[in-house]
Amino acid sequence: MAKKIPQINASSMADISFLLLIFFLVTTSMDVNQGLARRLPAPIPPDQKVEDTDINKRNLLVVKINSADQLMVQGELMDIKRLREEAKKFIVNENDDSFYPKLFEEDFGEPFGTLKYTKEHVISVQNDVDTHYQAYLNVQNELVAAYNELRDECARKYFHVGYNELDEETQKRIQKIYPQKISEAEPKNYGGN
Repeated sequence: MAKKIPQINASSMADISFLLLIFFLVTTSMDVNQGLARRLPAPIPPDQKVEDTDINKRNLLVVKINSADQLMVQGELMDIKRLREEAKKFIVNENDDSFYPKLFEEDFGEPFGTLKYTKEHVISVQNDVDTHYQAYLNVQNELVAAYNELRDECARKYFHVGYNELDEETQKRIQKIYPQKISEAEPKNYGGN
């Protein structure tokens, strides 16, 4: 007669597996990639007509990235390391040059007083459909860093602390002096040149 082999009772195995799965899902942390911080314009009411905005060429800084990840600023090849300083010069137009944005004068209250600033400037970022994502991010980072540096310099000049140390209301006042205006065009095919 065949010897009877004892069997293991596995009826609670599914419950234990389910509890372990829940435990690991709850206790595990996952890295979340952050996107680019961009404020979208408010939706246009359906009854409002959309008018094309005509931007004066001197108020527009065109930054293109081709499929070879080469950077062109205003039609000239440029190293990414120079982009931040070029963007800052464009945004500020310290010497009121005719090829940089038009300066406007406005009273920003105490402690700023009356300042000249380029309220109509726009930085247009255009990339090729084959541009590598990292090259695109590098350009975005340099442009945002230009605004951040200008705001920080302003905060240190007038308040003797960094921009991030200021209260929200004061930060908004400095943002009005240096409004971040980065426009992103739909990707095109610029080729390798």
